[in-house]
Amino acid sequence: MSWSLDSIPDQSGRLAVVTGANSGIGYVTARELARRGAHVVLACRSHERGRAAVERLRTEVPGAHAEVRMLDLADSKSIRGFAESWSHDRLDLLVNNAGVAMVPFSRTVDGFESQFGVNHLGTFALTGLLMPHLLAAAHPCVVTVSSEGQRFARFDMTNLNAERRYRAAFAYVQSKRANLYFAMELQRRADAAGLRLRSMAVAPGLTRSNVLTGGANGARGRVYGILTRLLLRIAFRPTVDGARTSLYAATTPDLPGGSYVAPDGLFQLRGEPVLRSRERAVRDSATARQLWVLSERLTGVRYSLPAEPASRR
Repeated sequence: MSWSLDSIPDQSGRLAVVTGANSGIGYVTARELARRGAHVVLACRSHERGRAAVERLRTEVPGAHAEVRMLDLADSKSIRGFAESWSHDRLDLLVNNAGVAMVPFSRTVDGFESQFGVNHLGTFALTGLLMPHLLAAAHPCVVTVSSEGQRFARFDMTNLNAERRYRAAFAYVQSKRANLYFAMELQRRADAAGLRLRSMAVAPGLTRSNVLTGGANGARGRVYGILTRLLLRIAFRPTVDGARTSLYAATTPDLPGGSYVAPDGLFQLRGEPVLRSRERAVRDSATARQLWVLSERLTGVRYSLPAEPASRR
């Protein structure tokens, strides 16, 4: 039986954060969660774009419960400020959607290569700082958006931060592999602590969004913009299709923690959301542990995952 947006069950009473929600997959994810009754926080880098997104969402979904809060994953102060200012009593769902893709070399406010810094370290730090609020929920869930491109990464622990040569595409798929390692290791640690937390990763497939044309890529020039937009139009799927795996993982109640959801088509580029269990990174716990330790050291964020009684497992 095929899965569609109409398959999303009622989300009333659920409190969700979607990062990078002012456009693209993040916006569709936030909109559809709100359409099903969730209270959605759109975590956006730009207040202006975030406010416009909320206004658009409320127009498309009258009566939607949505708000915008500022978050820049390239700045640890912004990440900590977002977590410290959390004013709700819990957090049921965190969708780690925000990211950058194949941008020219640059560094974050904290000195990290931008793709590794935003896509992985920013996501790692945000999730860790929000963990107390997630654990206050009855059935917390974390969905991290990776990429089908992670399959082609040659993961090099000695060059995660562009310590040596920088190649944009290499750095991108490596950061997306890191997303998958993170999601799987978070589940292992939650299981070891006897927590109900479910951590999952998804790949959206080839999707039309502004991740290749916006932000730092906007400075690449007119020819780059024209060619990229043409490629997106010809080969990539509509944005709403790309959000399906995120929404499937976020709203399927019996989906086990540690799942990796990707399209079922050729090369995971398009198709129905399915579970992928044969991916190397899903099983590579040794590298995931190494990356976790490194990420704690670089971000200064240590996860608090207290053990709970066996009766709650």
